[in-house]
Amino acid sequence: VPKSRAVVATDEASPAALTDLCLTYVSQNLECFCVKRPDGSLCFREAVLFPQELADQLLAKMATEGLLNDSTVGIFRNCEYLRLRRACIRTARISAEAFQRALCPHRLLELDAARVNADLTIPDILQGLATNKYCQESLQRLVLTGLTMSSLEEPIRYRFSSLQALRSLSLANVDFYDSGLVDVCSLPRLESLDLSNTSVTNLSPLLGLKERLRSLTLHQLKRLEMSTAQLLGVIGQLDVLQHLDISDDKQFTSDVARQLLGHPGILPALVSLDVSGRKQVTDAAVKAFVEERPGMTFVGLLATDVTGEANETQICEALRRYSEREGFVREALFHLFSLTHVMEKPRPDILKLVVLGMRNHPATLNVQLAASACVFNLTKQDLAAGMPVRLLSTVTQLLLEAMRTFPNHQQLQKNCLLSLCSDRILQEVPFNRFEAAKLVMQWLCNHEDQNMQRMAVAIISILAAKLSTEQTAQLGAELFIVKQLLHIVRQKATQGVVDATLKFTLSALWNLTDESPTTCRHFIENQGLDLFIKVLESFPNESSIQQKVLGLLNNIAEVGELHGELMVQGFLDHISNLLHSLEVEVSYFAAGILAHLTSRGEEAWTLSPSLRSSLLEQLHNVITKWPTPECEMVAYRSFNPFFPLLECFHTPGVQLWAAWAMQHVCSKNASRYCSMLLEEGGLQQLEHVHAHPQTHKDVKMLAESILDSLQRHRARTGQPANTHISRRPPTQ
Repeated sequence: VPKSRAVVATDEASPAALTDLCLTYVSQNLECFCVKRPDGSLCFREAVLFPQELADQLLAKMATEGLLNDSTVGIFRNCEYLRLRRACIRTARISAEAFQRALCPHRLLELDAARVNADLTIPDILQGLATNKYCQESLQRLVLTGLTMSSLEEPIRYRFSSLQALRSLSLANVDFYDSGLVDVCSLPRLESLDLSNTSVTNLSPLLGLKERLRSLTLHQLKRLEMSTAQLLGVIGQLDVLQHLDISDDKQFTSDVARQLLGHPGILPALVSLDVSGRKQVTDAAVKAFVEERPGMTFVGLLATDVTGEANETQICEALRRYSEREGFVREALFHLFSLTHVMEKPRPDILKLVVLGMRNHPATLNVQLAASACVFNLTKQDLAAGMPVRLLSTVTQLLLEAMRTFPNHQQLQKNCLLSLCSDRILQEVPFNRFEAAKLVMQWLCNHEDQNMQRMAVAIISILAAKLSTEQTAQLGAELFIVKQLLHIVRQKATQGVVDATLKFTLSALWNLTDESPTTCRHFIENQGLDLFIKVLESFPNESSIQQKVLGLLNNIAEVGELHGELMVQGFLDHISNLLHSLEVEVSYFAAGILAHLTSRGEEAWTLSPSLRSSLLEQLHNVITKWPTPECEMVAYRSFNPFFPLLECFHTPGVQLWAAWAMQHVCSKNASRYCSMLLEEGGLQQLEHVHAHPQTHKDVKMLAESILDSLQRHRARTGQPANTHISRRPPTQ
């Protein structure tokens, strides 16, 4: 592995630095540490002296996370305790007044204000910096990319020339005019200047910098009125220039690149030249130019006529170097897509560069489209297993953002779903699963593509299993998803087809109804019970289908107010038959339905008393004959719904089912379920059942087995016995 690639991989694979975690926590919870001033701005409750580098990092973290505003920037008003030197406020939303009061009192060496909100203009920044004599004398680097100049009619009172120490200035993507350039070129120490995509028409003032300008970026000067000869006449006099960028991603027809390359002896100190996107650039001209300057280290040739395929190194360099340039990022990602088709080994270094492009151009469809396709190629199948979790987390959040931004673009949505449909991502990577489930459900409700439908329901079934009870309830309640999922089940039942789509859809419904009475009601209201009876009739020999159907019906049976809907002779006949299934997984869930329906006593039973007595007798007899399953049949999030069943001393079959279920999971996964049972007060409950004079001997035996498991677990872990249940389908 090349050294640079290894460094990237190690960095992303390592846990986040403690400093970074702490700064993230502080920036996201400032209200906990601060009080509000009368003007609404925050200040730390206690005077905390930050090391200067950490103050810089905290400001940058707040800006990056979108947390820097007029209120939060107030913590930096105290220059004694939070001293800034390299201030980054990129994309922040702060007013001119807040900027001046919080940041300008500091003795800044650097200020990066790229793409801050339109309320903070370049004159505002210059005016603010002018209030601090020390800042004017110390500021060396100023980035104003994408900011607004005042209108042409408005006189500029504050000038760049007041920043006498300035060495580097970026005015890319600014409506910056010739008069401003004259001012800038009077700066006595300026060595680096970026005028990309400005409104400058004449570059002659640059001659005022000819003895010190080392880096000049002139990407896409759309309003330049100089001829090629005039332009080269100025550039050719910049004797110490080492970096020159005259690239253009709008494919203008100027021949400046061709003439520069053919100009003997021009710019002898040059080590880096970028002519990407320029026409009439030939292999021979580039070769001759480089041979004449042996110190050259870089020539940018993206989207030129130079022959040869773009290789991996060139593409990665383009993504790294042009991350802010929409057109070049799109071009580089297009080449990268072809390259990543044949990737056989995980390449986190490349994925990190794709992330950079996605993050810098969130609203550009072509960038997001190409990037999402590259993400799939870089994370498909086993490649995701070799990617660092933190990197996958970042890229997954960016995919969700793309889905939100372009909800109606089918190919982009498809790319994102393809990438999301990864066991590694869905099971192990931290991201906003609730937001992801909502986006995938919205897609599912609006599309009928069969292949994508299968993927979407697979994603939903796995995500729903990992959400909180409140989140699954909210999903089932707000998005009409139950109706859509039932529609898919109805299609498959009508066709008589058992496939992955049907299984995933049933799993999704099982998870969404789990401890969610609202979703369970939606299921009943949308004729879900009749449909599921039809499914049981359509696939009488499919135990995997029966298990999922009965698992969901267990969730319905847990909701007492819906018991009346289940007190139907035909339905109970089906459940009674399945109770005697040879497959313990099927019999178990059928037994659970009967246990819940009979647990409320004779007064709540609306059918014949003899049927209830018969079902209870069958229930008890069947459970005593179940073999021990080889593996864990089901996953629980809580034992709470079982506790009321353990209190049913008048119906030992009901108690027996609850005790069997608890004993099953505690014996298969003691570390998880014994711990859960102790936390929820299960020890006292089981001791009560074990000691009760009415407890049936079969129930007492199971209770004793669980108590033994708990005792062993406590001896092993030292967990104390503290003085909600949810069944989940096995992981798909």
